Amino acid sequence: MSEHTPPAGTSATGSKVPQRPAFSSLAPPIVASPAKRIQAFTGDPDFMTSLARGLAVVQAFQERKRHLTIAQISHRTEIPRAAVRRCLHTLIKLGYATTDGRTYSLLPKVLTLGHAYLSSTPLAVSAQPYLDRMSEQLHEACNMATLEGDDILYIARSATTQRLISVDLSVGGRLPAYCTSMGRILLAALDDASLHEYLQHTDLAPKTSRTLTNKTALLECLERVRQQGWCIVDQELEQGLRSIAVPVYDASGQVLAALNVSTHAGRVTRAELEQRFLPIMLSASRDLSAQLFA
Repeated sequence: MSEHTPPAGTSATGSKVPQRPAFSSLAPPIVASPAKRIQAFTGDPDFMTSLARGLAVVQAFQERKRHLTIAQISHRTEIPRAAVRRCLHTLIKLGYATTDGRTYSLLPKVLTLGHAYLSSTPLAVSAQPYLDRMSEQLHEACNMATLEGDDILYIARSATTQRLISVDLSVGGRLPAYCTSMGRILLAALDDASLHEYLQHTDLAPKTSRTLTNKTALLECLERVRQQGWCIVDQELEQGLRSIAVPVYDASGQVLAALNVSTHAGRVTRAELEQRFLPIMLSASRDLSAQLFA
């Protein structure tokens, strides 16, 4: 949703749209940095700090930062440079990373770390036919994501041949939650304490001139998302990208993930997203949730 959002249950043209009950809160932990998260387990004799640091180093690499120095990784994770160096040395020896002597990058073998999850989780596997069906019906890219820290993590996708934006939207890709439609669905599902903690430590950097960067306004937007059960984000992540998202529920009625459809703003209007796309997406969400927890 953007700052100029019509009242809950009403489309941009004033017509009624399908609604779901306001969704229940789900509160995954939000942490400031990998190092602080690791530090929280100090005193647990079974917790392997070295393994946790190694995983944090792997996660420091991103689509636009594929080559990083030890200093950059240490800054991103708040893990001491000496520990980062040992982690990278181990990753190189095991075939997960490489170096040119100054910077480090991951190797394809790192994909095996996530393959077991993506090939076995009922959520990603079960969602794929629904994403494919929506993509076929709507002729647009369809995605599923979960909340991972301050970002959304893409876990399933049905792509089109046309690449809409410059950022990576492949499975395993991450985008900031605050300016994405799936991110706002997932943030709206947090309890009030977790949501306020998120808003306190997150930098709402403008991605375009339309990005909602005022924290009070974003909180009001998320409250509307809670009430109506769906969300449109209009060119806040990248100019020309318009998307709509709906939640996927678990057996207890809590938000487990989000589904979205990404479109080009010049091809699909907001009204069409609400009137034609939304009913199809809500139907897919209901059917998927029912299948997962039948």
